[in-house]
Amino acid sequence: MAARPNHFLAGKRIIVVGASFAGLSFVLALEHLWGPSIKLPTVTVYELDTRDKSVEKDPYVLNINGARQDDGLVAIEQLGLLTEVYKHGTLNGGDIRVWSDNWKWLSSINPTAYGNLLAATIRITRGNLKRILVGKAETTGITLNWGLACTSAERLLTGAIRVTLSDGTTQDCDFLVAADGANSNIRACFRPNDMKTEYAGATQIGGISHLPGGVPKPIDRDFGLQMSSGEGVCCIYNPFDGERVAWAVSTVGPERKAKTDFTAEEFQILKEEALDTAFMFQEPFKTVVQGTLPGTAFIRPAKEKHAFRHDANLTGVMFIGDANHILSPFEFVGANLALKDGWDLAGQICCNTSMNAAAASYDRISIPRFQSAFDFSHERIQFGHCTGKKWLFYKMSFGLLDRCVL
Repeated sequence: MAARPNHFLAGKRIIVVGASFAGLSFVLALEHLWGPSIKLPTVTVYELDTRDKSVEKDPYVLNINGARQDDGLVAIEQLGLLTEVYKHGTLNGGDIRVWSDNWKWLSSINPTAYGNLLAATIRITRGNLKRILVGKAETTGITLNWGLACTSAERLLTGAIRVTLSDGTTQDCDFLVAADGANSNIRACFRPNDMKTEYAGATQIGGISHLPGGVPKPIDRDFGLQMSSGEGVCCIYNPFDGERVAWAVSTVGPERKAKTDFTAEEFQILKEEALDTAFMFQEPFKTVVQGTLPGTAFIRPAKEKHAFRHDANLTGVMFIGDANHILSPFEFVGANLALKDGWDLAGQICCNTSMNAAAASYDRISIPRFQSAFDFSHERIQFGHCTGKKWLFYKMSFGLLDRCVL
């Protein structure tokens, strides 16, 4: 997939806005795939956060999946970073277990590892994965500018693209990659009518619990979904390590305002709300809620935005990761999509003869990948919050499955 001779970006200048998973995956993939006999473009990355803040931005543990060719762990392998990621992560089967309110096992999804990967999922802290990607980028000819945001961009009459930086200076480039997240400044400039997210119909409240005595069974190992018996309440569990587990109770209803900064009184009210809403959930649910770390608590409406295609008006500007599409928190594959977006954009740039052809090829790969995850997130919302006849249907299905297993 190496770049063709006389490539349209040979010796040109590329600016990447955002040094998170999508942006870093793209610049590393471009260097990896570019032909050795062709002059490399000059690649410059601008990131709003400082290096330390960018690496240690949040305490979450990511599930980087490797059950399909389109998963993030495959992108890690393609980037040549698999050994390093294995070293700092925990191999996992990637199982998703569904439990009743009294912890009766209902169902499971048991993926198998793709190709020669050692596991279908690896758990790694966001900080460790980011540190690996940044460290690799720093060994290349890529210029990383920390603490310097791109506030706006415009196309010049010459066809070049000019970005304005947070220090008031401007920089011109031949190709601009927007990887600056859900509230992308670049999308606001080139697609100002595409800044709105949609509410998917459910809201989560939760946080990360620290349990010094150990994360209790049966949520100590696998990603879990606990369902009420027809009341339309569910809780997602994601164990991080032996003492920490993320939890999120959700219900369907009117959209609530997102919130992460709670006073001590508000934090206590949130925990009481979780216990009241999911009163039917037996222990260890209460223990998990009571162990929540105050600084991790949240109210999170499920917001999303469809992926869009790059038309001719966007020639020379590409949007990847959350700058293009936003997935609701009911499907934890945002980092996976971002890693594959970066790899695939670099690959299509290298093997096509024009920017428009590369954009069209990239869209044909990336949009179906996002749509699959988008559809599954909606299925999970409907499944996890089912009531009435739909719950009775699932209950009967679980009963048949249980008898088959026995």
